[in-house]
Amino acid sequence: MARYLADLHLHSHFSRATSRDLTPPELARWGRKKGLTLLGTGDCTHPGWLDELETCLLPDGRGLLRLAPGWDPSVRDLPPILAERELRFLPTAEVSTIYRQDGTVHKVHHLCLLPDLTSARRFSLALEAYGNLRSDGRPIVSLSSRDLLDLLLTVEPRAMLIPAHLWTPWFSALGSKSGFDRLEDCYGELVGEVTAVETGLSSDPPMNRRCSFLDRYLLVSNSDAHSPSKLGREATLFDTELSFDALRLALRTGLGLLETLEFFPEEGKYHHDGHRSCGIRLSPEETTAANGLCPICGRCVTLGVASRVETLADRRAEHLPPTARPHRSLCALPELLAEMLGKGSSSLTVHTEYHRLLALFGSELQLLLEVSPEELGRHGGTLLAEGIARLRRGQVSLKAGYDGVFGTVRVFDPAELPRKHRI
Repeated sequence: MARYLADLHLHSHFSRATSRDLTPPELARWGRKKGLTLLGTGDCTHPGWLDELETCLLPDGRGLLRLAPGWDPSVRDLPPILAERELRFLPTAEVSTIYRQDGTVHKVHHLCLLPDLTSARRFSLALEAYGNLRSDGRPIVSLSSRDLLDLLLTVEPRAMLIPAHLWTPWFSALGSKSGFDRLEDCYGELVGEVTAVETGLSSDPPMNRRCSFLDRYLLVSNSDAHSPSKLGREATLFDTELSFDALRLALRTGLGLLETLEFFPEEGKYHHDGHRSCGIRLSPEETTAANGLCPICGRCVTLGVASRVETLADRRAEHLPPTARPHRSLCALPELLAEMLGKGSSSLTVHTEYHRLLALFGSELQLLLEVSPEELGRHGGTLLAEGIARLRRGQVSLKAGYDGVFGTVRVFDPAELPRKHRI
């Protein structure tokens, strides 16, 4: 048994609007930087990506995959404390189903997990009858959610399906545009095969636990990364043997699923309602007062996750069913450093300080979660120590995202920062 962090929802360079750097070696390199042990491959239904995975990855004997000799770049610009970290892959794919049911068009994204590349290849071949798999790493198929789940389990009975970013307005099982109010309506009589749901960046466990119909489901979190540096922005902590069978058991029963690491949900780009083209952000209460209309142009605003949860919730506050697990909310270390240093998160200044800290303390998530304040202060400075202490306490200032615009998290008041570092 071992504790490890997993990020199972991500993408490859074959997906639209993603980084060219999403290759197996780069995913492994950034996974180690972040402190992850298990990564989904993403996009394992794409024939070209499957070819690449079969070239770069080998079975590890426990139902997972590791980089083949010659493909592991762990020594390149990584200090030994990170280069030696164990890292494994699991075949995963996000599949988009767009279909009409009971007179309504439904657009739902699903995270599919498979035990090996052979079953991933079979699943890819079976899906080809329903869509063009080569046009996008996240394929669009003309299947209902129920029929996709049926096809997945027919191809591989040990496979799993997790509703992706459960509340996102446009492409999810319960989003404001989904047309479904219950998972039973989405997956039909096969709903019992769904045992876990993904919170997504714009919601967190307390929001989900206001809905009693979700009590039976485990909550998991993943990054949905479109570039390697975004890995681990959300993740799930397990305490199991590092194997497919143990992971599957944890996702079906909760045995060994310890907690989730989350965005502050306000940082997600669909937390509040709004109209991006007009620059309008509305809380659920403000949307109700405006009758759901943009006060600038008069058109309907995009209803975000907070409003959607409020509509379906049957509890006034969070409830803790037997499936509930703890969670912690964080922001990425480069974002905190950018605030402290008065630079952009992708600037050379932040890049240099980020890698200096990793060489000292280990991975990003280890630094954010485990390193003592005394050690942080001794080697990273009092400002860093105070910033991470506030993150751990949830003592942050939040400006909610809306209609595709990410929100912001600030840890310091500008007056607390050195004048030269103020943005």
